[in-house]
Amino acid sequence: MTTHPTGDQYEITFQEQRAVITEVGASLRVYSVDGRDVISGFAEDEVIHGGRGMQLLPWPNRIRDGLYVFDGVEQQLALSEPTRHNAIHGLVRHVAWTVVEQEPDSITLQVRVYPEAGWPGILEARITYAVSERGLQVSVRATNIGDTAVPFGYAAHPYLTVGEDTVDEVSITVPAASYLEVDDRLLPVRLAPVEGTPYDLRDGSPLGSRNLDTAFTDLQRDEDGRWRLKLALGERSAELWGDTTMTWIQVFTGEHLRDISLALEPMTCGPDAFNEGITHDDVIVLEPGKSYTGRWGVVGR
Repeated sequence: MTTHPTGDQYEITFQEQRAVITEVGASLRVYSVDGRDVISGFAEDEVIHGGRGMQLLPWPNRIRDGLYVFDGVEQQLALSEPTRHNAIHGLVRHVAWTVVEQEPDSITLQVRVYPEAGWPGILEARITYAVSERGLQVSVRATNIGDTAVPFGYAAHPYLTVGEDTVDEVSITVPAASYLEVDDRLLPVRLAPVEGTPYDLRDGSPLGSRNLDTAFTDLQRDEDGRWRLKLALGERSAELWGDTTMTWIQVFTGEHLRDISLALEPMTCGPDAFNEGITHDDVIVLEPGKSYTGRWGVVGR
């Protein structure tokens, strides 16, 4: 019997669409349409790198020094990004999730987060992946099943592709009016307008030589309440959307590894949101018995 580094592999299909989700991290390993990759994932015998396809909760992005105060109590998380002395991307990326429901075109996985250093409560999260005529939709529900309130944030970490050799040639539309200036630890400095800066990606121009590991907010939404980020190259296109709970988008070009595709991350809050400051207002406080529900998705052509 072969055991993969990301555990069991779960395939769902609808017409020309195919997705593969992994047991470890409930990660999106494959999403293709008509045999062409829309997500740049990883092989089934490969250890996940770069956060590809991972689910990030109970916080996304970074927490400065892994330290925050909640409900009057100081919490110290493990420094999972030691080079920058931060805690990064939550607590469920590298744990096994349990399948609670599976159909040919959808799957739901569940995980529980129990108290540990820096995390005071008990959280149950469910992720549902579904493919349909509307593309890939991901639904998230996180419930506080403990007896103490907890802070909460969520993001996903898919890499999208439109068949590029390098990200420079991809045309990108990010419907954001503001971006987050950060320091050398990628922690917040100030919120700034994109107008007149290299971070203004609203017109769908090629990415070019811009290096981004950047959080964007003040998102323009369509009539259905969703924002839509678009990639294009030749006849290929891909679209990432987020619902009203997704108030930030992180764009990551890979810096010097520009042959990789773009990480485009729907987020409920920005970096270091558990701490007082620029991004703190978007933290969700889950009281005992309360839930967060959100949705995002991908459409490829």
